[in-house]
Amino acid sequence: MPRAVERKEHPLSMRLPETDIAIIDRAAALRGRSRTDFVRDAAVRAAEDVLMETAPIRMSPAGFKAFMATMSGPAAPVPEMVELFQRPAPWESTRTGKRR
Repeated sequence: MPRAVERKEHPLSMRLPETDIAIIDRAAALRGRSRTDFVRDAAVRAAEDVLMETAPIRMSPAGFKAFMATMSGPAAPVPEMVELFQRPAPWESTRTGKRR
């Protein structure tokens, strides 16, 4: 008697308006992907985001105490961020050395 083979793939069917299909196809083409691959990856990423937003963070009492102490303490500037925010934006004029 033949053994049942476990399916590794499960079909998913959706009905979408032509405008949605056109957008998906255009984006998939820009990424060099098939519609199926593009939609699957986008759906999995969206699902992972939702799960990460709702996943509880577990830590020991000592870890929580250290976390709260860090969060309650004074903020320290990050030199790289300070430098980044002092740079003019790419669309700002740098010919005169002054920001608009």
